[in-house]
Amino acid sequence: MITLVLFTIGMAVTTFLVPNSKLWANSISQSALLSLFSLIIMANHWSSSWHNLSTILASDTISAPLIALSCWLAPISLIASKGHLNAASELNQRVFIVIIIIITGALIVTFSSLELLLFYIAFETTLIPTLILITRWGAQMERFQAGLYFMFYTLFGSLPLLVSLTAIYTSSLSLSIPNVELLWITSNSIESLTIWWGFSILAFLIKMPIYGFHLWLPKAHVEAPVAGSMILAAILLKLGGYGLIRLISLFSITSLGSLSLVLIVFCSWGALITSIICIRQTDLKALIAYSSVGHMSIVAAAIFSETSWGINGALMLMIAHGLVSSALFSLANTVYERSGTRTLAITRGFKLLLPLSTLWWLLMCAANLGLPPSPNLIGEILILSSLISWSVWLFPIVGLATVFGAIYSLLIFQLSQQSSPSTSITNIPSSFSREHLLATLHILPLILIIANPLSALISWLK
Repeated sequence: MITLVLFTIGMAVTTFLVPNSKLWANSISQSALLSLFSLIIMANHWSSSWHNLSTILASDTISAPLIALSCWLAPISLIASKGHLNAASELNQRVFIVIIIIITGALIVTFSSLELLLFYIAFETTLIPTLILITRWGAQMERFQAGLYFMFYTLFGSLPLLVSLTAIYTSSLSLSIPNVELLWITSNSIESLTIWWGFSILAFLIKMPIYGFHLWLPKAHVEAPVAGSMILAAILLKLGGYGLIRLISLFSITSLGSLSLVLIVFCSWGALITSIICIRQTDLKALIAYSSVGHMSIVAAAIFSETSWGINGALMLMIAHGLVSSALFSLANTVYERSGTRTLAITRGFKLLLPLSTLWWLLMCAANLGLPPSPNLIGEILILSSLISWSVWLFPIVGLATVFGAIYSLLIFQLSQQSSPSTSITNIPSSFSREHLLATLHILPLILIIANPLSALISWLK
């Protein structure tokens, strides 16, 4: 793990040293090597328990696939950004690349941290570079408002988490995750656990986000550049799910009475509401952003069920959704670069304008709705099974959310590809090889997961 962190530091340094003519080739090749090293390291250290790689960094079956996904998305986000940054100054290009590298390094530390304090610091470190991406390279003037929403929502949830970590340290005299798991619950009453549980999960519910804490996400996605949207949807939202999974080991919510059921019902209902909202969206990126809220709400409900099926399904859906949502934002960017708009009423008929891209739209929309044999379907089946084990009355809510999810996924494809093109966007360039490479790099891990669904993530890493 230290190797990956040091590699990202070296990438950031060399970004300012290479000549401008080799800047993008050097950065993309180095990030590709980083993703290759991460796959090799994670495959060698795949274990159901913590595998200590140092005194403060480790990996297990939960963190390993998320680390690999973070490194996999680094070169993809750089490739996606090269087109619209060609006209930018040399300094802007170098700073942009360094920000992507910093986010990747912070994600590696967050997912591999053994200390809760280091986890908190790395968790918050991702805030500043993401805020810079949105406010500096966003497309519209509303990017400053989106940045403020993103910053204040995140900080609002982070302060209670810091207070909770202080209480945990006071009680157990340690912030090491393996030690806290043994000492924290035995030294606290159910009443105090309920309070600290609420303080701890707030930051992660906002980061995911679930319905009710989601207002910052559509604004951030709509105003962020393509790399910001891809990283935000694929990785940063998964920080919330990862944090909840880690907290499950500290707070056994099945011992907290009806609190767990309330959270599960709230998240399931939020998934249904956001699915209905998606059907009424007119902005392509906002629609994809709201679909992420719905998926993450289902993930949160599965984690709160505290069952092995729920946790495994949540992890599977997080990985699959990370790849699919990133691909959808990449495809949406190809439409925006040619049409200059994200309005679905105008961005239609691209099947005639970009026929090769239609295949990628079809595959990603099918994966997003959970069409067999996509990994999304496997995750949703596991999650649905875990939720029904809690209460049969959850089936209508989650079932309707799934149905509406299929409807808006089909609407994305129909509205963007069918009918005749708008007269204002008929004269556009054809697809670039770079765009097809992006789609291929997104769908390749999905195909490998489909090839062996029972040990899907292991088959990807090995």
